[in-house]
Amino acid sequence: MKLENKKGIVTGAAKGMGAAITTTLAREGADLVLTARDTKALEEVAAEVREMGRKAHVVTCDVTDEAQVQAMVTKARDLFSDRIDILVNIAGVTGPIETPVQDIPAEDFDNVITTNVRGTFLPIKHVMPTMISQNDGKIVNIGGTSGLRGYPMRTSYSASKWGVRGVTRTVALEAGKYNINVNAVCPGIVETPRMRKLCEEKARVRGWTFDEVYEEYVQDMALKRVTTPQDIANAVLFMCSDDSRNITGQELAVDGGWDV
Repeated sequence: MKLENKKGIVTGAAKGMGAAITTTLAREGADLVLTARDTKALEEVAAEVREMGRKAHVVTCDVTDEAQVQAMVTKARDLFSDRIDILVNIAGVTGPIETPVQDIPAEDFDNVITTNVRGTFLPIKHVMPTMISQNDGKIVNIGGTSGLRGYPMRTSYSASKWGVRGVTRTVALEAGKYNINVNAVCPGIVETPRMRKLCEEKARVRGWTFDEVYEEYVQDMALKRVTTPQDIANAVLFMCSDDSRNITGQELAVDGGWDV
């Protein structure tokens, strides 16, 4: 197993990509603290992890609230005897869809930036002392291919993912001397309920059918197929394992060739 007896934290672990990433890490031997705001969904994922013979601890946490994040990390340290080997930051929001910049409410923009950027920064801030003290660690942030290029009608989301990219690269430079790898996995469109919501909203605004919007996405991809949650989980596993020991400050696009 690639992660045997590793101890990790996964934020946004409840649904979609988060659930796939969580179960993949556990299958490879990791014990995990799982955080999200949806406790019921978290417990379902935790039950899957326990069935694999791994430990899963559920902690409700708003990643934009520093006190909650600090308490969550402290609990993880207590549960894992002061060791945290892995942090995967998944928690995030989509924000306004198919909305030109002049029509985006400022409060909606602020919410996306706060959740996606601050919600990545705070868990990193609070796990770093532990990883520094053990001279080892893997941090993987979920970015997005919209943070590798412009994304019309999605200013809030694109800006937030560019922000995650900046956090990733900067922290990688600071953390390298402590043997800590910091990378981002950047999904394109992923086959999840969030993608369905995105397609439905685009279809409504454009007066298209759901299938027409979905097909437009597919045709924009070199491989002509939509990414699955497991595709993302496999990339995160790679970045959490020793297979990526000499990779840091990088963005791995998993998008079927959308950002080519």
